[in-house]
Amino acid sequence: MTKDKKNKPLKEIPLGFVDRSEKELLVRDFIISNIKKVMIKYGFQYLETPSFEYSDSIGKFLPDKDRPDEGVFSFRDEKKWLSLRYDLTAPLARYIAKNYLEIPKPFKRYQLGTVWRNEKPGPGRFREFLQFDADFVGTKSLQADAELCILISEILENCGLNKKEYIIKISSRKITDDLFKKIETDNNEQRLTVLRALDKIDRLGWDEVKKLLGKGRKDKSGDFTKGANLTSKNIDLIEMELNKTTPETEDLKEILKNFEYYNFDNFKFDPSVIRGLEYYTGPIFEVNLKFDVKNEKGKAIQFGSIGGGGRYDNLVSNFGNYDAPATGISIGLDRLVYALIQKKEFKIKQTRPVVICVFDRKSMKEYISLQKILRDAEISAEIYPGESKLKKQMEYANKINAPAVILYGENEIKLGKPTIKNLKSGKETSILIQDIKNEIKKII
Repeated sequence: MTKDKKNKPLKEIPLGFVDRSEKELLVRDFIISNIKKVMIKYGFQYLETPSFEYSDSIGKFLPDKDRPDEGVFSFRDEKKWLSLRYDLTAPLARYIAKNYLEIPKPFKRYQLGTVWRNEKPGPGRFREFLQFDADFVGTKSLQADAELCILISEILENCGLNKKEYIIKISSRKITDDLFKKIETDNNEQRLTVLRALDKIDRLGWDEVKKLLGKGRKDKSGDFTKGANLTSKNIDLIEMELNKTTPETEDLKEILKNFEYYNFDNFKFDPSVIRGLEYYTGPIFEVNLKFDVKNEKGKAIQFGSIGGGGRYDNLVSNFGNYDAPATGISIGLDRLVYALIQKKEFKIKQTRPVVICVFDRKSMKEYISLQKILRDAEISAEIYPGESKLKKQMEYANKINAPAVILYGENEIKLGKPTIKNLKSGKETSILIQDIKNEIKKII
């Protein structure tokens, strides 16, 4: 009786999710190691929060309320709704409120964690991705905002980028607050629609954003996004204000002074930087890569933003009467890895094991003894894990890019002299067991 093919599970994965290869993960580990070094140097504490939060704790600050489930993945647990976190900031605010009396103030924390967004995926933009956050909580000092830009720059340069390959764009939410006064809108929902539209300028371009500020926009897939219904006069006013080249707000002037003290000049004032989340209250910043990368179809695209952040002085107080002004910055690590792998060749060693070939299962004691000698010398080694003949074992070793195989048949065991075959050169060497670890180290 044949099994119904229709009942077999799919081998594909959902859109916006991805399997990651060893090379990509090793590059990511390299970036993470650089992040940790910088964060320790800058005096930040390491923190981890749960993947799930009560939806009420984050629901007011979701990034994309126009999509199903309001931008997050949720389920009901008894009487409460739980959501996978969409960022690491809302969970931090909850943590601060919960531990307000115990933590030092200011509190400097960094976190690395997976976040999930129920949004449309795009090139290097996933529904599940690893994010890095650094935050100051409990300070109004704008030196903290400036330092976040400095530390992100140090991380990027430690990962191999130069100053021509990235830029920190800065602006202030006070610019948009003043803009709303000029276009005379106090409708909160309309304001949020405007913010979300302006946050897409880099990705869509001004002509498409104008549609979102007006009646609305239909994308290539045919999906229609309702607009903010602003008049053409007000849209023109917004465009004029966002083309200014000199900051007029006091908070940005102070940050620029701090940049000068740090001798930091790899930034640009750009009032079109909006950051779509509702909770920002002051300076905002965006980290942009300035080089092209190829998308999944091989087409060169301007990659743009890999993260950003800003000041959010009121977020923690939503959980109660807490005085906890804060500022933070986030980087999407998977987006950064996606771009960096295309930009530069990482000399990251992928350690592959030396393979001990199996001639006879009765000799397993000798194989295990040989494997132990190598592993005790910190050499990656494995006994061939299958049941195949020697030819298949050699194919396996080549497939996994093993540096060498060890041939240890009946005659070699009697002599106590395994044969090492260098898979790069093809050279074979017969050697005493006590000398094998030194010989292998020459190859790897």
